[in-house]
Amino acid sequence: MKQTWRWFGPKDPITIDSLLQAGVEGVVTALHDLPPGTVWPIEAIEARQQQIAMRADGSASGLKWDVVESLPVSESIKTGTGEWRDHIEAYRQSLANLAACGLRTVCYNFMPVLDWTRTSLRSKLPHGGCAMRFDLIDFAVFDLFQLERPSARADYPDSLCQDAERRFAEMTEERRDELEHTIVAGLPGANGNWTLDDVRRMLSVYHKIDAAQLRANMITFLELVVPVAADLGINLCCHPDDPPFSILGLPRIMSTGDDYALIMRAVDMPQNGITLCTGSMGVQPSVGFAQFIGEWGHRIHFAHLRNTRREGPAQGNRHSFFEAEHLSGDTDMVSVVRALLNEQTRRKSQGRPDWQIPMRPDHGQELLSDLGGHSLPGYPLIGRLRGLAELRGVMTALSHEISD
Repeated sequence: MKQTWRWFGPKDPITIDSLLQAGVEGVVTALHDLPPGTVWPIEAIEARQQQIAMRADGSASGLKWDVVESLPVSESIKTGTGEWRDHIEAYRQSLANLAACGLRTVCYNFMPVLDWTRTSLRSKLPHGGCAMRFDLIDFAVFDLFQLERPSARADYPDSLCQDAERRFAEMTEERRDELEHTIVAGLPGANGNWTLDDVRRMLSVYHKIDAAQLRANMITFLELVVPVAADLGINLCCHPDDPPFSILGLPRIMSTGDDYALIMRAVDMPQNGITLCTGSMGVQPSVGFAQFIGEWGHRIHFAHLRNTRREGPAQGNRHSFFEAEHLSGDTDMVSVVRALLNEQTRRKSQGRPDWQIPMRPDHGQELLSDLGGHSLPGYPLIGRLRGLAELRGVMTALSHEISD
């Protein structure tokens, strides 16, 4: 697999020179300053490519922009309201501009309102480092007592509501503010600067949109976009819901293997593909990655290799969890890497030009010099470097096993 690294552009505290020292082979990035529904200009795409290609001293880095993550899908497209047709046309034009600049892999998601969601960005771990965490009680605190969503109580059992009420009463104002900011605006590459009123407004738009309608809107989006991507030589790959279950009463339609199977069959073209995120899907105890890769590996265009560990309170398929070490969570990462390497071997034997799957060590614990709050949440240098080193070792060992 091609070892890539997510980079947030010139404002990222981690430099291109640091990526070279980490042994990174390619870069994953996006034009995060452009809002959903707008066209990505060729000039802006080329400027980002040039930033990646140059070291601090002006010499060539040898790196290039390999994967777009993400070309965002607007809320108008997800809801099928407002200017959604104009936004579809902007999306298709952005794909054309990306293709003109040589980009061939585009990741996106179809999560309504909130992107990936956590309740703590820097939760202390026993070894002294920090990890992101999703705590179901903390999330209920936000939903019930900060957002004050009218139908929230119906989504939680009485015992969990009582636990949330006690926790809210014990929280300092500082922790309450931190929780709100973390959920609404605290994640890099997500919504940026939404307020509680913005979230309430968006939730009202989804009042009459259930999972079936959201899925129908996604299929409409793909039917209008995937043929264009195919003509351009671009592979689209959908990232799973994170976390992989309903939050705030919103439908989630890309959480399980069955969800992916439905969408892959609904728009049955190779360019309608999958971003395999082992951390997101791995929160579900029922996920079977070896079987999923065996069935749908030919449609996996990008992999996020990260691990999560379930803990604490759960409610049905909803679980508390934290970002574990890459080889130490609930997912058997060695079996996942083996299945992906086997898929690459199959592709190569078939003569597929896209036989090599780009992967990146997704998220990471804050360790050593990462600590102190200067890293982007989930994207520290040392924590991801540790993850990449561990995954690189697994890939190297399994590559010898496969060749033997």
